[in-house]
Amino acid sequence: MLLIFLEAMLALALFILLVWWTMFSGRKRGELPPPPEDAPPPNHQDK
Repeated sequence: MLLIFLEAMLALALFILLVWWTMFSGRKRGELPPPPEDAPPPNHQDK
């Protein structure tokens, strides 16, 4: 019974670590700011 509990706690800890890692690892200053309203749309060339 103790082994099942320890395994469950390890799985929970790994899950929390994975969620924390993916939430807080990214751009150093957060997301890019949105473009100004009067800016032209980006020039994408479709093939």
